[in-house]
Amino acid sequence: MDSTAKLLVILGDNDCERLILPTGIPDSLNDLKREIQTQLGVHEHFRIQFKDPDFNDFVNLSSTSDIQDRATLKVIQLPSSTSSSSAPSVPEVIETSSGSSCDTDIISSSHSSAPSSSSHSSAHSTPESLCCVRNKVWPQSFPIPQFSFDAEMQLQKAQLAYQTDGTLLSPNTKLKSDILDALAAEIIKYKAYPSTADLDDVAAALVQKFPCLKEKGSASGYYGWKISLKYKMANFRTKLRNIGCSELNINSHKRKGSVGSPNQVKKPKKAEVNYCPDYPLGETKETLEHQRIALLSEVTKRNNEQVIRGLMDRTFSLRRHEVVEDLPGIGEFKNRWPALFNEREVSAEFSRITTIPLVSKFMGQLDHFSTQLISVFRKKGGAAGQKINNIMSVLDQNVSIEKRRECILKALVVYVNEDPSNLVKEYMDVEHEEAQTLMRNTTLGIYVINPEGAHATDPYQDVGIIIEGIKILENLNNVAHACSMMLGLIYAFNLAYPQDLRYTFEIFQKLLMELDANKLSNKVHVLKNKLLF
Repeated sequence: MDSTAKLLVILGDNDCERLILPTGIPDSLNDLKREIQTQLGVHEHFRIQFKDPDFNDFVNLSSTSDIQDRATLKVIQLPSSTSSSSAPSVPEVIETSSGSSCDTDIISSSHSSAPSSSSHSSAHSTPESLCCVRNKVWPQSFPIPQFSFDAEMQLQKAQLAYQTDGTLLSPNTKLKSDILDALAAEIIKYKAYPSTADLDDVAAALVQKFPCLKEKGSASGYYGWKISLKYKMANFRTKLRNIGCSELNINSHKRKGSVGSPNQVKKPKKAEVNYCPDYPLGETKETLEHQRIALLSEVTKRNNEQVIRGLMDRTFSLRRHEVVEDLPGIGEFKNRWPALFNEREVSAEFSRITTIPLVSKFMGQLDHFSTQLISVFRKKGGAAGQKINNIMSVLDQNVSIEKRRECILKALVVYVNEDPSNLVKEYMDVEHEEAQTLMRNTTLGIYVINPEGAHATDPYQDVGIIIEGIKILENLNNVAHACSMMLGLIYAFNLAYPQDLRYTFEIFQKLLMELDANKLSNKVHVLKNKLLF
């Protein structure tokens, strides 16, 4: 049965949007607000109203149980001074001058200046309001910042000369340094380690806004700017490392004779926006450890999701430091952070790391491409084409959308010449002992339990995820949902993609989640072109 819900959200006069919820209406109001913020780009303080059928008018929404599929909601923007009890804290970007070494898009609120003395005080907090974290991914079009007053004046005069007779500006050392400083301060708001493609984006945006800065003899017109940015970012990272930036400090020991190759730099490799953030303002490792211990008792209580979410938000940076620096085993990490090992918190952790909603984005993109994917699959020949036909034959029957998604995902694995049995391992319920033994030897995978005599369209008895021989999640209902959860767990535990499924997970990350989507392997790039054209 399709659990997708669709809501009509009124954002203002003559402005309304559809909100697609692939997994249905969220259980909590905060989760619904997160979906509105991430999918519709609402960043102000707001409350939600719904159209009450009893009164045929909009009233304040206090519980998601009051709304159903195809309900109409209205977003009411609130003044910035409104108490956070009415709406989740909205991040404020704290910017310093372009030449400052700590212009790192720190996100804070009034709650971040002091540590929480009670778990209840953080129940309604968001990670953005508590931690020094980024709140946006690398933009499609890089925004060139405002330069210093004298730099802007020189550029305006140079632009006038360029428009008059095509004269190009050869910036002096001071002007070039001012421009590079401002660009580096803007880049660090998105990532500390920009790729070559990222630097291309910045340099191209610079000469597009200021054509007078194009370089003679350069095919692109900005090659020299890109190289200068590369070295400027290296110097800027050194400056931030010296003032204690956690994301950069994790690599400083490599220059002090520690074990391991100096080339093994710990940095985002899967487009993580918040890879290893600093501790919240006013917090230390010790105070966050106290909150982690408090969290252990909170997870034993019923109907305590809001308190748990607040504590998980507040201790996010502590978890990331453990995962990135200490590389704990899954069993040890589960003992320390049991609250993370459920679907709700895996999704929340993924959003904290990437700023992207996990399940709704994954399912929405998968459904968006499903028709094109089926068309591409039908054109596949050879042995792979035959395997795909066998998988897709289930769709000839009247199947649920969950089974349809599963078939498309399995066929997708075959299409990129990988084995779906490496992703989804199927067992029979009558083979319990053998299945348990095989699961204990599984490094990373999805397991499904089939009842004896079940038909291909019948639901599974159980679907779950195994990492390092440990059952991480159970009762996930369907394979597509398990795939999204596995991607979330890989990000949460900072795991590498399995080599025998590297193209499959590249598709999950870059085509479905649209993270680092401009840097594709040849195989995935060919598939993307077939889907778009």
